[in-house]
Amino acid sequence: MALSIIVTGAKGRMGSTIARLVREDPNLHLAAVVERPGCTAELDSMGCAVSEALATVLPHHPGAVVVDFTAPEASLVHARAVAATGNPLVVGTTGLSRTQLTEMESLAAKVPLFWSPNMSIGINALCRVLPLLERILGPAYDLEIMEIHHKAKKDAPSGTALKLAQVLADSRGQDLEAAGKFCRHGIIGPRTAEEIGIQTLRGGDVVGDHTVFFFGPGERIEITHRAHSRDNFARGALRAALWLAQQQPGRLYTMADLMESV
Repeated sequence: MALSIIVTGAKGRMGSTIARLVREDPNLHLAAVVERPGCTAELDSMGCAVSEALATVLPHHPGAVVVDFTAPEASLVHARAVAATGNPLVVGTTGLSRTQLTEMESLAAKVPLFWSPNMSIGINALCRVLPLLERILGPAYDLEIMEIHHKAKKDAPSGTALKLAQVLADSRGQDLEAAGKFCRHGIIGPRTAEEIGIQTLRGGDVVGDHTVFFFGPGERIEITHRAHSRDNFARGALRAALWLAQQQPGRLYTMADLMESV
């Protein structure tokens, strides 16, 4: 039987992509779409329930997996709503604060919750490879990350860049809050060996580029991931939804959990 999916932020870049892919997949059923008040026009053509509030939809679709790419505050509202009904929730929203993530982790004790700042299978494979490369190269190599996104992106650095930086910081046993260098300007002195640079570029309609640099003596290694379309992230989120539907509450699941189950 097809898995029922509820998409929040259904008129957004990611929400509309996810809704389209759900409708194209015979293993999935688009049960409902949600948009903020005053923005639901034209959603009736999707052939499913339409609502301005997730909480009003959930009681009619028990077991449906909610897929959410909205904004930090909205994602928390949606997490609280599913905690009351038991519906699994996949969140791809970036820019969540530590406090917001802590609440997500608390709600995950009541309902299956999944969060990843990047749903790309390629990016998450990269997260597994980077620690090995860092350990092989050692401390003589300086670590830098550069990310590029479209000019409408609101948060910086991207959640993906922060995830890549965190993976590298963990591999080195560092605190990213202390090691991260997010801006360089003026007379700042030489680069320290402990720094992990994270630099942001914005412009045009770039879906998402991330490059990790290992600058060493006499050489450098660059590893780049380029997202060609949002379908890549949407497919990862729907793969997460299928996986999460089989999981129990207990902790905030991530792409690492999904990939370890492969």
